[in-house]
Amino acid sequence: MYTRKEKFIKQLTALVTVTLGGTTTFASLCIWNGNENFYRDYVMPFTRRLDPETSHGLAVLAMKHCLIKKQLKPDAESLSTRLWNINFSNPVGLAAGFDKQAEGMQGLHRTGFGFVEIGSVTPKPQEGNPKPRVFRLEEDNAIINRYGFNSEGHEAVFNRVRQEKGKQERAIIGVNLGKNKVSAMEDVRDYVIGVEKFGAIADYLVINISSPNTPGLRGLQQKAELENLISSVLEARNKLGTAILPPLLVKIAPDLSEAEKKDVVSVILKDKCRVDGIIVCNTTTSRPSDLKSQCKDEIGGLSGQPLKDISTRCIRDFYRLTNGQIPIIGVGGIASGQDAYEKILAGASLVQLYTSFALQGPPVVRRIKRELDEILRSNGYQNVAEAIGKSSQGN
Repeated sequence: MYTRKEKFIKQLTALVTVTLGGTTTFASLCIWNGNENFYRDYVMPFTRRLDPETSHGLAVLAMKHCLIKKQLKPDAESLSTRLWNINFSNPVGLAAGFDKQAEGMQGLHRTGFGFVEIGSVTPKPQEGNPKPRVFRLEEDNAIINRYGFNSEGHEAVFNRVRQEKGKQERAIIGVNLGKNKVSAMEDVRDYVIGVEKFGAIADYLVINISSPNTPGLRGLQQKAELENLISSVLEARNKLGTAILPPLLVKIAPDLSEAEKKDVVSVILKDKCRVDGIIVCNTTTSRPSDLKSQCKDEIGGLSGQPLKDISTRCIRDFYRLTNGQIPIIGVGGIASGQDAYEKILAGASLVQLYTSFALQGPPVVRRIKRELDEILRSNGYQNVAEAIGKSSQGN
């Protein structure tokens, strides 16, 4: 027989066990199902208590182990689009910089992204810049990072991409290529090696010449340097010998002057430099005067809400300067369906998220798609393609 005290302790222990078990089960189900309210009220406030890079690492780990329920409902028909002979179930992709080492592609696909861009990946492994190198600007819905192309190198990333590519249900994969810091900036060989390495397994390739965190890299956007780079990389792509050549894109900085934008366009419209698309845009080194966070003066690239209008203007400029001849992936400050819609109206064929995914978690992807579908239909568009560049035409 138990004494009254022993009986009470046993009952209390059982109560605590059941309560903790029930709470854990409830929380796990909410995370698994991507419950938007639960993420907003509990998961994301918890992650904000962690160091930003630690939080980033945990998010990648969650995607690596597919700790979210697969989206079972097909994407709305209005969101489907075709570009470069690739069928995208929706135009909302993940920008490079989140899954740098190609660890979470399957989980990100299950989350609902229409495509996933991994990297930037460099030929040789490198540590990147010293820590701390990521800063949340919570009051500004923004992030500043100066990662500096931290990469496990081509070989490690190649093996993961190849494994993902072999799956029946897989992500559409873009591989973002960067340069090693030890390589001379004028040497294009790192990019050529990247094309040769990943050309047979990537759905598309990106030449990243616009990261602000590798000294001298943005100099490759200058006219002569850009022409040499793109012609060399395209030559390598065209020699791959694969049945289908991967589309080649260039990622552009948002901090270019009008004259520099015209120089870029004059290069990419040349026959020998005719890329298949441009990504507009990377993070900005500018700092809007209305930033509130105490981290606002940290060195690095700024992304998120403060970049939204800058990016949209840049998309509109490149759509106008190219007469809509070069497809654009629009990225910068997208946190809602309306934000994505504005990028598409400005000239983007596809869009990408980064900061809103980092700050709001996986539910933001499905919410943006739902909102975008509603906006397209309410404005009389049957599909995404019909809306591309509508606000830029005639400007």
